[in-house]
Amino acid sequence: MTQIETGWPVRKLAIVLYPFTAAAVAINLFMLSLMGQAIGLPALSPIVSIWISLPLGIPATWLAAKWVRRLMDEADGKLPPAD
Repeated sequence: MTQIETGWPVRKLAIVLYPFTAAAVAINLFMLSLMGQAIGLPALSPIVSIWISLPLGIPATWLAAKWVRRLMDEADGKLPPAD
């Protein structure tokens, strides 16, 4: 079988998705810090949000890659549809 027929492993999907999920984490952190100002918390700068998102993006990427892999398997008919 070729790589296309067997599908991408979760690890390869995670490498491809990491920049996007880390950026999403950074945006969410920044927006959360802006909302936190309403209760007296300090706002994070965009740069600090990016730095914090680098390690936090790893578990988010892993979960996103597992989710995408499951969707790909379901689309290929390898798994029953999730309820």
